[in-house]
Amino acid sequence: MDNWLTESGAIGLDGLEIADLPITGRGVRALRRFKEGEKILTIPGRSLWTVEHAYADSVLGPALHSAQPPLSVEDTLAIFILFVRSRESGYDGRRSHVAALPASYSSSIFFAEDELEVCAGTSLYTITKQLEQRIEDDHQGLVTQVLGQYPDLFPLDKFTIEDYKWALCTVWSRAMDFSLPDGNSVRLLAPFADMLNHSSETKQCHVYDVSSGSLSVLAGKDYEAGDQVFIYYGPLPNNRLLRLYGFVLPDNPNDSYDLVLATHPMAPYFEQKHKLWISAGLDSTATISLTLADPLPTSVLRYLRIQRLDEPGLAVMARQQADATDRQISHSNEVEVLQFLVESIRSLLDSFGTPLERLQDQLASGVYASGGNAWAAAHVSLGEQRVLRSAKRRAELLLSAVQNGTGKGTGSLSAPAPCANCENVSAQLMLCGRCKAAAYCGRTCQVAHYKEHKAKCRATAAKNVPEIK
Repeated sequence: MDNWLTESGAIGLDGLEIADLPITGRGVRALRRFKEGEKILTIPGRSLWTVEHAYADSVLGPALHSAQPPLSVEDTLAIFILFVRSRESGYDGRRSHVAALPASYSSSIFFAEDELEVCAGTSLYTITKQLEQRIEDDHQGLVTQVLGQYPDLFPLDKFTIEDYKWALCTVWSRAMDFSLPDGNSVRLLAPFADMLNHSSETKQCHVYDVSSGSLSVLAGKDYEAGDQVFIYYGPLPNNRLLRLYGFVLPDNPNDSYDLVLATHPMAPYFEQKHKLWISAGLDSTATISLTLADPLPTSVLRYLRIQRLDEPGLAVMARQQADATDRQISHSNEVEVLQFLVESIRSLLDSFGTPLERLQDQLASGVYASGGNAWAAAHVSLGEQRVLRSAKRRAELLLSAVQNGTGKGTGSLSAPAPCANCENVSAQLMLCGRCKAAAYCGRTCQVAHYKEHKAKCRATAAKNVPEIK
């Protein structure tokens, strides 16, 4: 196709077309060669979907202005999309954009119960359950606050909870966020540009021009005619990709587990500990991402060292500098923290519906149809369990080092790292020759672990290439 209809006319598309493509489904294909960095598409500001455009609309705007308290950015854009979709005339350009959107999404909030159960125990499972309830409550609030107040504008048969979920997923999966020079941010949807699919092999390639209000897309790498053109969403884990975008990347090197640490306000010495958490850059409730690259961040130890302080420990801490929790406070405190971590992570792993090894066997034997919802949920569970196992191994090694008197409590690993495949600890481990990050007790383990390790190996090796000046 040569143009894309918008509210202000047509956007020229020199060398691009929408197409149904293998694996990713609908996406954008190059009709000619593009060089990396070349501008391939610009969407003028007047054609974008933003909160400002919704409020400026002569029909929709007054209804939105009447809402008290004001609607969130997410809800404003969702209602804007549904409003345009529900109109029988007018809004030709925006209606053509809505008509091109998917009729359905594969985000986790649309999973059947048995499909979601495949990832029971994951943070995705918990967040999805919470989202389902929140969406129900938010929709009822919108009906009371806005939709029910203007039945002529918002016919309730076109603003059902299912319609609302569809619109939310449109915003989650297709909106782009940009930070502005004044410290604020803007969230927008861009016709045609939101048809681009994600690839971790391309670079950041979308740019918002504050002065003109337009969005430009650059070629994130070289493309030949016939290639699919991609955009880069960022280094996202599978639990977030599936929740927001409806897909996963097998063996995703960015997989993570969101560990929530919380302390009840009625706990002993809460006020004193709260001040210490704040000074350490934390809070009484902290969500910390455990990753494959850093399975046990210092912030986890910092939080728990404060949480486990007794009265004498608090007195000592009152005389210390703010970074005192970056290292061992006392031997007993460090042992208690690490023992708690080992037991807690073991409990988290036990709560997963299907253990890692069984999931791997099920995926290998085709129990879950490739690309299906249950298959995607299984990959999320695999990723989170791998991260938690790495965190547990690290906590166990730190605990062993502290108990044996070889650890200094700084978070550095004094004990030898285990084999990345069989987890045995040996003084004769050999490092991966490419990334120098994974260690193996022999060639057999290295070969067995290659499929799981290769994506992370490439990323780590690339970071370790010296800069040439």
